Amino acid sequence: MDNTLYVGVSRQMILQRELDVTANNIANSDTTGFKVESLMTSPDPESPPNVIGNPRPIQYAIDHGMARDFSQGKLTQTGAPLDLAIDGQAFFTITTADGDRYTRDGRFTIDPQGRLTTQAGDLVQDASGGAITLNPQGGAPSVGRDGTVTQSIPGATAEAVIGKINVVRFDSLSSLSKQGAGLYANTASSAPQPAPDAYIHQGMLETSNVQPIIQVTDLIRITQAYQSISNLISSTSDLSNQSVQRLGAVQ
Repeated sequence: MDNTLYVGVSRQMILQRELDVTANNIANSDTTGFKVESLMTSPDPESPPNVIGNPRPIQYAIDHGMARDFSQGKLTQTGAPLDLAIDGQAFFTITTADGDRYTRDGRFTIDPQGRLTTQAGDLVQDASGGAITLNPQGGAPSVGRDGTVTQSIPGATAEAVIGKINVVRFDSLSSLSKQGAGLYANTASSAPQPAPDAYIHQGMLETSNVQPIIQVTDLIRITQAYQSISNLISSTSDLSNQSVQRLGAVQ
């Protein structure tokens, strides 16, 4: 009976983590560029101790990481010149104090030095690895599908090329580790590659790929499963207590 309790508790712990992940998905259903997550679980068979013969293994439940769906969210029109969205499997490259990071969140702004940055103030990286600095006296920037940034400059007859936004792809998306604030770190030894088949849309943002109805359905499933296991644990505990009481009465 103890084994039933242990297995039940291990499953409840997994369900609690699943509940946290699902609740986080729902909370980020309106977060720009957010990618829906799910907990990866599997049974962990162990042989019960002090059992003679060939016992069947006890199937404990364990989690072994987080799965992330990188499918593209819907692109929505905002009209803001510094809002950018990527059409294709690629990422903006961001320069942070901890090194290069990657994101699908294109809500960019300009810092006091005229540099293109994220909302947190990290630099949006140019294809050359530097910053993209706009002329404060110039007009609103124009961003081409290939990421080329141009701007009208006072006194110039043609728009000046300011830089080109560094957009990259990864051979394996599993190498991306979530860092918070919509940023990912590359944990693989291989460097990211250029993404010529990905296109940038100015004045648009990518919405989260979370489907709230599916997540709410998962919440209901998780809650019902947790309650069922709670009932099983309670019944097993009552049965164990009754057995102890009967054995004591016989003695």
